[in-house]
Amino acid sequence: MGVHGVKAVFFDLDNTLIDTAAAGRRAIEEVRPFALMGAPSLLKVINALQSKHHYAEGEARVICDKVQAKLLKECHDPAKMCITDLRISHWEEAIQETIGGEANRNLAAECYYLWKTTRLQHLTLAEDTRGMLTELRKGVRLLLLTNGDKQTQREKIEACACQPYFDAIVVGGEQKEEKPAPSIFHYCCDLLGVQPAECVMVGDSLDTDIQGGLNAGLKATVWLNKAMTTPVDTSPVPHYIISSVLDLPAVLQKMGHKMNAKLGTDHMAGSNE
Repeated sequence: MGVHGVKAVFFDLDNTLIDTAAAGRRAIEEVRPFALMGAPSLLKVINALQSKHHYAEGEARVICDKVQAKLLKECHDPAKMCITDLRISHWEEAIQETIGGEANRNLAAECYYLWKTTRLQHLTLAEDTRGMLTELRKGVRLLLLTNGDKQTQREKIEACACQPYFDAIVVGGEQKEEKPAPSIFHYCCDLLGVQPAECVMVGDSLDTDIQGGLNAGLKATVWLNKAMTTPVDTSPVPHYIISSVLDLPAVLQKMGHKMNAKLGTDHMAGSNE
């Protein structure tokens, strides 16, 4: 089993298999100024704060804006606090900072669960991506490798129903180390019974996916850069760059051509000797 010397492909989840950028664009259309993943759910929270709790529209928007800012700067230590408590606290603080008065934990929890539930509904694995994974799996083993809090990532995985397309799923929050540590990549290799030099990592993050693949000595790294605007000083340097995850089969084919060319060169050199 294998395609052109590749026996396994590791995929990142967020912004790689589930298109959070597209969700952000939809969010801009639904409610400004929110341009991030989750904004459609924030629209529902704004409506709830207005209709059910009689907040002014401006106040509701400021609260949601503050929560978005807190999520961007979020630093979660699961040893100290679960992700649910942390994110309810984001809402609690945002409400208090905007409205004043005493903290309202119950309202904060209501807002959080509405935001979370709606966001999960927007996480889908596109049909063409499902088709690509199905075809790839006929020739190689597939593994989903995602960083993040175990509860949050497992909920996303269930929401987008991607489990049937993978031979194994590894969540960084369930391991001793996350990407880009070599240990988690080597753990993935052990799970599938393959060597690092037989694996390819596909992801949108240079810092975690590409650097991690390089650190672990994988055969190749494939950077998903949807904008295709590569900085001059891109570091680390991926082996391949694609603008869509659907371009991966063509990259694997290209790797095969390179390997065949090298084998042909080696054969010629051996004959000359």
